[in-house]
Amino acid sequence: MDRNKTIDHQLRATWQAVAKMYNEQAANHGSTMAMAFVLLSIHKENGTPSTALGPMMGMEPTSLSRILKSMEDKGAIYREKNPEDGRSVMIKLTAYGKEMREISKGHVYQFNDFVKSQVTEEELDGFFKVTSTINKLIAEKKIFEAIQQDK
Repeated sequence: MDRNKTIDHQLRATWQAVAKMYNEQAANHGSTMAMAFVLLSIHKENGTPSTALGPMMGMEPTSLSRILKSMEDKGAIYREKNPEDGRSVMIKLTAYGKEMREISKGHVYQFNDFVKSQVTEEELDGFFKVTSTINKLIAEKKIFEAIQQDK
């Protein structure tokens, strides 16, 4: 099997290229793609409970803790007691964090707009349909289940 023609290889190679591109842009602002992703995941005005960030981003708590500590050291976020649940902490954006969030958002829009200018609406719809189907099959654990039933 030609690995360049497998679905998982194309997904992985494409994601690695996108991640590299975003990391290069983030580096121009003293940041990383992971930090930008966190900035975009935090509610701009109200903040977000720290316990909600990990699952929202599909990130392990240990990795997220390291990123949050670094972002706090850079002055992009601060922690505040959650007024609705005293046991948890809200992650909030500083003025600098809001500025960096807007820069990150701009890069995401720029990427999306440029890709959309290079493909047809039909191609983009097909892409979203295929990725949605892949995510659904994985979430429903149907892929390897179906293979086991065939044996």
